[in-house]
Amino acid sequence: MIRAALPLAFAGALSLAAALPAVAQQQPAPRILVTGEGEASLKPDLAMVSLSVMREAESARQAMDANNEAMAAVIAAMKEAGIADRDLQTAGIQIHPRYESRSYDDGRQTSEIVAYQVTNTLSVRVREIDRVGEVLDRAVTLGVNQGGGIAFGNDDPSAAITEARKAAVADALAKARTLAEAAGVALGPVVEINEQNSGPSPMPFKARAEAMGAAPVEAGENTYTVQVNMSFAIGGE
Repeated sequence: MIRAALPLAFAGALSLAAALPAVAQQQPAPRILVTGEGEASLKPDLAMVSLSVMREAESARQAMDANNEAMAAVIAAMKEAGIADRDLQTAGIQIHPRYESRSYDDGRQTSEIVAYQVTNTLSVRVREIDRVGEVLDRAVTLGVNQGGGIAFGNDDPSAAITEARKAAVADALAKARTLAEAAGVALGPVVEINEQNSGPSPMPFKARAEAMGAAPVEAGENTYTVQVNMSFAIGGE
């Protein structure tokens, strides 16, 4: 029984081995691959402002106390200006020693701690763009001496992203039709589609800060970009 089974098993292995090259030689169906891009712009409706207070003293404790006092005044002023608690967030507190190099008559050189620096960074979300300059001016008056970075955004950019998606797909369809026509083939159905999108990039748009004495601020426009990669069959039904 065992001897009789061996030729059958060997014959089955040969049949499987003969079938493998046929599978390996199968080629994917021809397709048209294109990339489409679309974008849509929105005027910003909020701004993220980064404000930092740095204080220096002989000890870390003294530097921290001075920094706490200054930052507390800045936070109180932001709230008085109508900034909600949810729009105020501490972004980081750093404590660093400051060193100075000293040289001696015998040629020795040392590096000694001469002071400590404490930096507290506050992120402020400003929901009225025209008040950004006023917020910056008030913060500097109260002791902010570092930072000042501004990022303009949109509370709900979904409508702009949807428009960018539609434009990207239309762009990809137009490219695919042109390629199919040029190649003399029929454009089949969509086989695969995937999307990549990027956040807003600033574009020129006039804006002004209306408060007297406030820093001039240009809000710009936020442009949302979507890229789609689409695969079409050739000569589909």
